[in-house]
Amino acid sequence: MLASALLLTATACDSGDAEAGGEASATAADDGKGGIRIPDHIKEKLKEHGIDVDRWKDGAWKDWDKDDWLREAQDFVNPIIEDLWDPDRMRDAEEPDQEVRDSDLADDSGVTDPEPRPVEAKAVPPKYHDSAATAGKVFFDSPEGQMVCSATVVEDPANPGKSNLVWTAGHCVHAGKKGGWYRNLAFVPSYNDTGMSNEELQTASKEEVAPYGVWWADWAGTSQQWIEQGGSTGGDGASYDFAVIHVTPEEGSGGKSLEETVGSALPVDFDAPSVQKVPSVKAIGYPAAPPYDGQTLYQCEDRPGRLSIAAADPTMYRIGCTMTGGSSGGGWVAAGSDGKPALVSNTSIGPVTAGWLAGPRLGKEAEGVYDAVSDKFAGQ
Repeated sequence: MLASALLLTATACDSGDAEAGGEASATAADDGKGGIRIPDHIKEKLKEHGIDVDRWKDGAWKDWDKDDWLREAQDFVNPIIEDLWDPDRMRDAEEPDQEVRDSDLADDSGVTDPEPRPVEAKAVPPKYHDSAATAGKVFFDSPEGQMVCSATVVEDPANPGKSNLVWTAGHCVHAGKKGGWYRNLAFVPSYNDTGMSNEELQTASKEEVAPYGVWWADWAGTSQQWIEQGGSTGGDGASYDFAVIHVTPEEGSGGKSLEETVGSALPVDFDAPSVQKVPSVKAIGYPAAPPYDGQTLYQCEDRPGRLSIAAADPTMYRIGCTMTGGSSGGGWVAAGSDGKPALVSNTSIGPVTAGWLAGPRLGKEAEGVYDAVSDKFAGQ
């Protein structure tokens, strides 16, 4: 498959997500004349995906024809387009739809706990990096326009201390059963680190908005269940709504990994205690739907209960929390099986009226996705 991260000079790009298997993107070198030199084997691989590089960077990525929308796990390609994600485009990105109604929760097999009381989300004090160095935003393009989710820097077992892995929700990288991989997928750690107001952000520089840089996905993985079952409403596929992204910097990072750049990465615990035995979990993210504006970081802490969407699917965690869309994909942190803080879930769904959030309990499927993305870049 492709081999690292393809850099284009324009204002657009492509993205996606993949599960176990496949390879990454492509390294493109400047030809010294202001253009881009792309190895022939990379050009051929892009052609196999129906992507003409010149047309793509000039806006062909905006064609969302269903027949040409890459959707399978191995189809992920995400050429970097420099400066696509400028401060204005980041600020204007909207939250994706991921809501459930009371009628969606009817088939709970008697394992859903009573709805939790709403827990008021608390603003994380800036600088965010000081108290939540692993948190950030994921940006992507969809048929509805530019979108945003939350995400977390996580450890990479294949590259200890030098992770380039980011954890988010499956619906933040792939449209599920009705579509394919989203495009122009990028991660910004500690977005708006100083907590500037929306008004102040109108004139903020890229360095102020993204103090630790913009990191583009050069590979990603989500569950096959999400690809086949995932839906934007109703909770379809929510028990498997997780994703892992491998990233590379848009601009030079001095050879440092994402983990080295931000100074931290969370371990992921796939053997966390059952829902009933977790005394407290903290969800963190950038809620964007009213009454929030998506520009500042919030968190909720609560004792989780159980939520079942479908009898055949694993039971999810659910907590009281007033965060809204945009917080999707944000990490849930709790004491792991060793008693130390670890990522145990991510925000997946919430009700139309807000008040609670639910996330998948990470098990063998999630671990398989995580290991596949890690193994792909082992030793790199």
